[in-house]
Amino acid sequence: MAEKIVKTEYSEEMQKSYMNYSMSVITARAIPDARDGLKPVQRRVLYDMSELRLNHDKPHRKSARIVGDTMGKYHPHGDSSIYETLVVMSQVFKKGMPLVNGHGNFGSIEGDGAAAMRYTEARLEKFAEEVYLKDLDKTVEFIPNYDETEKEPEVLPVRVPNLLINGAEGIAVGMSTSIPPHNLGEVIDVVRAYIDNPEITTRELMEYMPGPDFPTGGIIANKSGLAEIYETGSGKIKLRGKIDIELGKRKADKDKMVITEIPYTMIGAGINKFLVDVAELVESKKLTDVVDISNQSNKDGIRIVLELKKDADVEKIRNILYKKTKLEDTYGVNMLAIAGGRPETLNLKGILKNYLDFQYHNATRKYQALLEKELEKKEIKEGLIKACDIIDLIIAVLRGSKSLKDAKACLMTGDISNIKFRTAGFEKDAEKLHFTEKQASAILEMRLYKLIGLEILALEKEYKETMAKIAEYQHILESRANMDVVIKKDLEAIKEEFATPRRTLIEDGKEAVYDETAVAVSEVVFVMDRFGYCKLLDKSTYDRNRETIETENVHVVSCFNTDKICIFTNTGNLHQVKAADIPYGKLRDKGTPIDNLSKYDGTKEQIIYLCSAESMKGSRFLFATKQALVKRVPGEEFETNNRTVAATKLLEGDDVVSILVLRAETEVVLQTSSGVFLRFALEEIPEMKKNSRGVRGIKLAQGEELETVYLLGEDPVIEYKKKEVHLNRLKIGKRDGKGSKVRLS
Repeated sequence: MAEKIVKTEYSEEMQKSYMNYSMSVITARAIPDARDGLKPVQRRVLYDMSELRLNHDKPHRKSARIVGDTMGKYHPHGDSSIYETLVVMSQVFKKGMPLVNGHGNFGSIEGDGAAAMRYTEARLEKFAEEVYLKDLDKTVEFIPNYDETEKEPEVLPVRVPNLLINGAEGIAVGMSTSIPPHNLGEVIDVVRAYIDNPEITTRELMEYMPGPDFPTGGIIANKSGLAEIYETGSGKIKLRGKIDIELGKRKADKDKMVITEIPYTMIGAGINKFLVDVAELVESKKLTDVVDISNQSNKDGIRIVLELKKDADVEKIRNILYKKTKLEDTYGVNMLAIAGGRPETLNLKGILKNYLDFQYHNATRKYQALLEKELEKKEIKEGLIKACDIIDLIIAVLRGSKSLKDAKACLMTGDISNIKFRTAGFEKDAEKLHFTEKQASAILEMRLYKLIGLEILALEKEYKETMAKIAEYQHILESRANMDVVIKKDLEAIKEEFATPRRTLIEDGKEAVYDETAVAVSEVVFVMDRFGYCKLLDKSTYDRNRETIETENVHVVSCFNTDKICIFTNTGNLHQVKAADIPYGKLRDKGTPIDNLSKYDGTKEQIIYLCSAESMKGSRFLFATKQALVKRVPGEEFETNNRTVAATKLLEGDDVVSILVLRAETEVVLQTSSGVFLRFALEEIPEMKKNSRGVRGIKLAQGEELETVYLLGEDPVIEYKKKEVHLNRLKIGKRDGKGSKVRLS
């Protein structure tokens, strides 16, 4: 048989495959479900532990057994990811409410890793057992596992908004989620308020839940900005560590500055990095009042001690620590979750709505199942009570039957054709029997001791209890309002048993101010890689490793440590960040995200041009936009102390595509998306203010955009569709000229 070869476009096949892969990562690995707030691997670990009966009151089981069982049955993606999930769900410093009770070395807040899975043991926390896994069989749908040999729950019947309580962190393809943890009691109060009034505003909800509650405590220093985060589902939270002052008890004792709580972002290597940063500040004479630093943290909590000189300026030290170390940091919030089968950024009310819809669905399934069970009990108990009233007839039928089948037929339909009554007189009554199949089966299985008077009374009591439950379940299922009462009562019981006090203080903290005028001026090099991580390098380090640095980074700018870095973006914004605010790093250090140091948002804008503020003085810039608006702007226009200003004015739907520094060039070439080139004199572009839109550089056809701008040098050559184009050889035309355009096919 000849092979069948299917010809396809390579790019289309790659695009299709990559899309399938990315959607798999988004929905099946990295992003939590809005209903139970869990990623698939978390859900599978908890379900497997439930199946292994690792309840909170049972002995711990080896982590290796849990990991192996989960991987073999439900999650065939490697043991390391499963064990890491198990470890994180047990760490009290990462989760608002830990779901796993670990026994052994499960890591530390200072970044120590957990012991190998063969050494550690685990079981479920009571909270996970009661709130996450209860009523599994009555509520959620079960789906086949990866090889269709087992069944697993599509989601867990979590009875609280886990997406808020434990938060979530995950990086998928082209998107990520970052949801901070919250206080259980406050979240339950918010849910109850939302049930009472679905039209309640976000700010009113925040009266019950003022903000995140991180397990490391600390301080949220931008209280006024939280409402916008909960309204939009994204934003930035400013976190600070908590600093206490301990005065020396005796004259010989030094005063101490003690850090007792750290920002959530400092978990792990951040603590050691903080100690190193403080040591460097002491060495560089910026922290002259600190004489010693020690980490006295233990299992009881964080305790980082800075010993101070006599009469030290405590407020100045506090400001330097907040300004120059990770003791003040930014937590980026992006409340992305899988809602309705697709990723969606949810605000606070969106999270609550998804949670409650899920609860109504689960409650309906649960009480419907319970109602059916009680109706079945009712049917059987009615049959048994009736049978007890005519027990002589029942016994006569049983004694006269040759087989169980004959007796059952008589009980159900009154068929006495195969019954030989030993005592006459029962025939007519037997013909009137019409028990249901379930009743007949129960009667045939009934033991004689059930005929004792007390047993009959117990049966009648059970029947009354069954009828009461039926009425209760029917009442709950009658309306959404009745179901609301049940959900609120359930939440109140959870709060009473499991809620803990708030750990994180929320305030509008004063901006940390640090005067750097006394700092010695030195030449440094700002570098930033393609992922947006930046740092400052010593000039000597750059000179020794120049080729490596310029290869590995997309932006390399020489400046002074007193200068500013200016970031021009496609949205027409200019963001500025002081060089003094950018941490120094070694050659192989990762650096700090530029998003954390400035108001630049890498998810919504792109960097078009980056330079130092000093280099802009005396310079001129050429701005060009997607809609072919061009202008020349002097560098002095951008002198400002504001962190963010508008660098240019844009029409609706327009973007900046090019910002070029003008030197000795005299001509410019504009290239459109359809391959049209226009060359004209640079002096035809007027010099304008930064808040102007510019003038039209080239007339665009419908659907056409300006793509690239070239400044002509000696003989610039570009490649277009694998052909060399000598820009200096293009015919000179006029700005916005029609007949002077050159189209390259």
